Amino acid sequence: MESPGEQQKSEGLIELYHSFGDMFNFFCTNTTIHGTVRLVCSSHNRLKTTFWSLLFLATFGMLYWQFGLLFNQYWKYSVIMTVSLHSEPKMFPSVTLCDMNPHRSLLVKKYLEDLDEFAQENIYSLYKLNITERQAEGQGFPATGPSSNRSFHLDRSIYLEKLDWGTNNRVGFRLCNSTGGDCFYRTHSSGVAAIRDWYQFHFINIMSLLPPYNETSHEAHDGNFIFSCCYDGGACQKKDYEVFHHPVYGSCYTFNNRGMNDFWKANRSGLTHGINFILKAEQNDHLPLLSTEAGVKVIIHARNQTPFLEYQGFSIRPGTETTIGVREDEVHRLGGQYGRCTKDGGDVDVQLLYDSAYSMRACLHSCFQELMIQTCGCGYYFYPLPEGAQFCNYNQHPAWGHCFYKLYQNLESHRLPCFSRCPKPCWESLYHLSAGVTKWPSSKAEDWILSTLGKKDNSREKRNSVAKVHIFYQQLNYRSVDETPVYSVTQLLSYMGSLWSLWFGSSVLSVVEMLELLLDAAALALVLGYRRFLGSRTMNVGALEGPGEGARALAIQQDLSWPPWETETTSRSSISGGGPLQGPSVRIPVYGRFQGPWLQSGLKP
Repeated sequence: MESPGEQQKSEGLIELYHSFGDMFNFFCTNTTIHGTVRLVCSSHNRLKTTFWSLLFLATFGMLYWQFGLLFNQYWKYSVIMTVSLHSEPKMFPSVTLCDMNPHRSLLVKKYLEDLDEFAQENIYSLYKLNITERQAEGQGFPATGPSSNRSFHLDRSIYLEKLDWGTNNRVGFRLCNSTGGDCFYRTHSSGVAAIRDWYQFHFINIMSLLPPYNETSHEAHDGNFIFSCCYDGGACQKKDYEVFHHPVYGSCYTFNNRGMNDFWKANRSGLTHGINFILKAEQNDHLPLLSTEAGVKVIIHARNQTPFLEYQGFSIRPGTETTIGVREDEVHRLGGQYGRCTKDGGDVDVQLLYDSAYSMRACLHSCFQELMIQTCGCGYYFYPLPEGAQFCNYNQHPAWGHCFYKLYQNLESHRLPCFSRCPKPCWESLYHLSAGVTKWPSSKAEDWILSTLGKKDNSREKRNSVAKVHIFYQQLNYRSVDETPVYSVTQLLSYMGSLWSLWFGSSVLSVVEMLELLLDAAALALVLGYRRFLGSRTMNVGALEGPGEGARALAIQQDLSWPPWETETTSRSSISGGGPLQGPSVRIPVYGRFQGPWLQSGLKP
């Protein structure tokens, strides 16, 4: 059996210190943090102690100041773009070709004739230029005046004007709100741009009479727009392209739109392994005031995405051979706290009106169309229409033009919420193009080439009615542009460890030692506070009872010679007319480094 002395030397489950000074001395002597031992070993030299104390506090302050800067940068969630190069077979991009010949729909032919006559009047009033009947109408339809029997009437109050604004002479037309109290001029410095813009505004009002997706003019296309098409030596099939009609750019053909056919997988790069077209590039002059370009519109875009002809692509000149080299970049965005992006548009609160994959521009158009319907009461003709809405025309919505242009100005100046509602995609393909142009066919070869294509009249005009296009991957190498955090969690911990090692020359275990010091300090403060609380309470009880009654409080005495499972109780009380009652004493062992009773008092006999 162990003696009381041996029991006193045994270590308890929880060890406390005599005082904060003992605790601090023990920590400074045994910790792995460099420099703290100097606070103890130089305790008899106040100058050194002061120096090392100030140095320790300054070092500690510098460390946590740099920690603050580090966390400030981390919570900004900044990113850097890393570029890596990959080489593997790629799916060929989608290619859209448009013949730039908008067609007159038979359902609105009479209204377009009225518009041509009105345009001729405006051009003559401005420039004294008399456009012939064939130039204005293309097909030689007789121009007729407005008829009272028709359900649609041109708004002749919207006409072209020359505006003399100081040194700038501009041409435009005026649009007003429903009350006529708010008007503005839609002006251009170029008369050509002003005439096209004015004509297109009236054209939209006429075309809005057609039901959506009614245009089938490509089915009646005069001849074949595409004379030949081959990809990587194989002929293109009818299932390889989709056809749609654009009111301004005419009949359009999109090849490899869905990107699901392995036929379009590019295994080799170079001119001979791309897609080659021989195209009909005639200008039919159906709407010469609307479409003023001759040639072919070419757009190269991502698969399963809508081509936006107004913003993308370039024109192919008739009588030329154009080679277009393609390089692809893939962009990957992190999203989340590093910046908003969407994977497939499912988390975007805008109803996409396009039957294609998500793109930011498709979302912006859909958002604008939604606001257009809410604000102006009708939809813009060039954007898809949601169910239950109708397109704008000034017979039913007289002030829609004023409303539209004001709203579109707000969109361009980012005063509408569309840009905040439409994030960028988390993944997208970007195509960089380089083109070269040469005359085609050559003077020596044009006879047999044009004869083969069915152009028997080998005049210069016929040669300028064809074009040849080659589109190919320059290289199968593609760049991947990835967003990476400036500070990831791993890097943050690494930088914190570097700073801690720089200023204190310690490790993670040293941090644990400091946490242990804080816990010991908190426990010691709690015990000492409780001791003081009991002492003050006993003094108050003694003062109330007075010395005559001789009241004593229970003495709780620390004695390490008693094991925790052995107890001895003692109780003493004073009864009138009798002696004191004896009973077993009580000992409550508390293991620790402090000695002596917390509080001693007793009962007087």
